[in-house]
Amino acid sequence: MKVYWEERRKGQRLVLDNESGQREELGGVRETKQGYDAFAKTFGYDPGRAMKGIPTMNDAKEFVESFSPWELFDAHDVTVEPDVKPPFLSE
Repeated sequence: MKVYWEERRKGQRLVLDNESGQREELGGVRETKQGYDAFAKTFGYDPGRAMKGIPTMNDAKEFVESFSPWELFDAHDVTVEPDVKPPFLSE
């Protein structure tokens, strides 16, 4: 399994990609006029997994990664790849 950041129009999304090609969005960061908004995926209502006005993209990505959202999909002991990938184009 791979976990990586993927470019989006106004930010980036954290993606879990398994060996069979199935993709799950784990969280995201979006640039706004007030800074960066970030969210980490959860299977319930958890307002603590979202934050607005984070000063930098790196801080926002660290916020998302701090929740280890890949563990929701039984992906333990994975690391986030350092390179940001271009947008995924479905076939």
